[in-house]
Amino acid sequence: MTQLQTILEPILDDLSFVDEKLKDFSQSSDLPTLDKLLKHVFASKGKRARPALTILASGFHPHDKSNVITMAAAVEMLHVATLIHDDTVDEADTRRGRITISSGWGDRIAVLVGDYVFAASATFVCDTGDIQVIRRFSETIMELSRGELQEISLSGNVDGNISEYLQRIYFKTGSLFATSGESGARLSGADIGIVRILTDYSRKIGTAFQIIDDILDFEADEISLGKPVGSDLLNGIVTLPTIFAMEENNIQNLVRRYFEEGKHETILEELVNLIRESNAINRAQEYAENLSREARESLTRLPANRSRESLEELTHFIVRRIS
Repeated sequence: MTQLQTILEPILDDLSFVDEKLKDFSQSSDLPTLDKLLKHVFASKGKRARPALTILASGFHPHDKSNVITMAAAVEMLHVATLIHDDTVDEADTRRGRITISSGWGDRIAVLVGDYVFAASATFVCDTGDIQVIRRFSETIMELSRGELQEISLSGNVDGNISEYLQRIYFKTGSLFATSGESGARLSGADIGIVRILTDYSRKIGTAFQIIDDILDFEADEISLGKPVGSDLLNGIVTLPTIFAMEENNIQNLVRRYFEEGKHETILEELVNLIRESNAINRAQEYAENLSREARESLTRLPANRSRESLEELTHFIVRRIS
């Protein structure tokens, strides 16, 4: 059993029901081409962090699990849809060790498959019958799109600051994490105070999760990443480690040169090494750890139970993925 499976042990049965729903969906099309593509997309499992959040956040009030399981499947489907579109925009060749839809079948097919999964996730949410959850899910789709558009519009911009970065990664990642926790709490029937605590918790660990991902883009290797080291810079994206490194080592001109002169591989290698050798990685890690600690401390206002224990342990797991 992996570390994450140990943390999520109290809800592994529920997550297996989510996996069954996802499997059923991936085999639901009577169109052979779509059937093949959906099976390809859902064949490899991610961390299931978002559906796990939905289920754990429902653990503070007695409830019928069916709507929560349906919602947990929906947030994972929405996440998968965003990955299909992200890979298309980023021209990525692989995802989780498998070829991307855009790489294997072309951009037009990828956009349509992503749209199909987006729409299907919304039907799952409608099945919960909770208008507040449905509205929040719709807003989340808008925020995810805004985050991606913001990232594209700021591509190659070396003048951004931490505030702009945090806003961008909230839309890109934190929003869906927040919705995952909020929807689980709402569907369980928990009171509004508990819903707010779990929404705030989920937003903070989602932000920390993305910061760690941005660190791993420099610290991990290509095999474990499933993409080239420094791929954010390759795509013109300035993340927190780069922002901190530009503050410390005055490499802003080198980053600008890399973006403006055709993104030469030798300059990318130099930038990756400079960022690794600076204190930027440690500072970004500390930023993520502070968010994780704040999220953990917010849980002290909740009743002590196994869901709270797992949520507390999850805050440690998210920031330790780098080690």
